[in-house]
Amino acid sequence: MIGDTGVVFRPRNLVDGEVEFPFPVGTYSLYFRLQLGRPGKQFGRRVCNREHIHGWDIKPVRFQLATSDGQQAISQCYLTKPGAWNLYHAGSFVVEDSKSPMKVKFSMMQIDCTHTKGGLCVDSVLICPK
Repeated sequence: MIGDTGVVFRPRNLVDGEVEFPFPVGTYSLYFRLQLGRPGKQFGRRVCNREHIHGWDIKPVRFQLATSDGQQAISQCYLTKPGAWNLYHAGSFVVEDSKSPMKVKFSMMQIDCTHTKGGLCVDSVLICPK
């Protein structure tokens, strides 16, 4: 399934995507905006259903990014903050030439498939100037 942002959701807890854009010269950070628990509304108020959250505190997830000019970044972290949208830093990259578009590929995946995981919501991937 492909979302509006070009992010692809695949089975086995893998999210990946890519963007190509002529970024201005500078340093950028890439973040995943995630929430443990299903967002919803109850009596007109925002609530988070934590019922199906499991496995994210047992093994970390791996975030990766790679650019068309050969830069790479890998980070890992445990997802342990249920009920709120959180930004998880995947890595940073540097743009030295704003005239040619830079392709940035990114992914988030579970490291260990021996533990089931559930209850994760993916909102977006953000690229911000540092």
